[in-house]
Amino acid sequence: MNRMLLISAVLVTLSLGACDKQPTVVNVPAAPAAVPGPAGPPGATGATGDQGNQGSKGDPGKTGNSTAVIVVPPASAPAN
Repeated sequence: MNRMLLISAVLVTLSLGACDKQPTVVNVPAAPAAVPGPAGPPGATGATGDQGNQGSKGDPGKTGNSTAVIVVPPASAPAN
């Protein structure tokens, strides 16, 4: 009876000792940050643009027939 108790205690001790009680933590290395190098020489100056053509003038307006036109301004974007 004493041997059975001793053998059981040894088996339980070995069984529990074989268990990994702490989780394995794997640290992933961070990606290396890119370091900017020295500035290069400035590029060539771009060509200047041509003046656009002037559009034709429209016909002068006519007097209205007492119709009111309401122009609603667009909603502004919310401020951050």
